[in-house]
Amino acid sequence: MGNSLISIQIIPKTKNGESVIPLVDEAISIIKESGVKFEVHPLETTMEGELSELFKVIEKMNERMIELGSVNVISQVKILYQPSGIAMDDLTEKYR
Repeated sequence: MGNSLISIQIIPKTKNGESVIPLVDEAISIIKESGVKFEVHPLETTMEGELSELFKVIEKMNERMIELGSVNVISQVKILYQPSGIAMDDLTEKYR
């Protein structure tokens, strides 16, 4: 459990309108490689951890999209910061 939950939808812009799915898959692999707890959902991915660590993951995701040829990247982010600690399960347990 960390002090934050961040949900991110990353929207890379391709040069010639190519599919962004391979780029989104790469962004998710960056999250996986970071070692933070995460869940993939249809429209966004939620990460759990320390706020500063999660921001670094987002930075790497954006940088990688540019490395792969994206012209630019939109990152839609929702942040829940709770210094006493918060976990995804705290918010979703009753629905499972």
